[in-house]
Amino acid sequence: MKAKRLFYLGTLLLVTPALSGCWLLAVGGAGAYGGYKAKEEGYTLQNPVKKERPGEQPDRD
Repeated sequence: MKAKRLFYLGTLLLVTPALSGCWLLAVGGAGAYGGYKAKEEGYTLQNPVKKERPGEQPDRD
């Protein structure tokens, strides 16, 4: 019984770091998709985030 529990604990410790990279990729992809959809709706990524009005040119330095 103790060996089985130790096996499960060892498996959990080995699998958890492998899955952490997948979660980071999934969250990054969701953020990128959100930014893409916001750009389609006319929002710009600057501080503060605002929506572009038709005919308005973004400030370029």
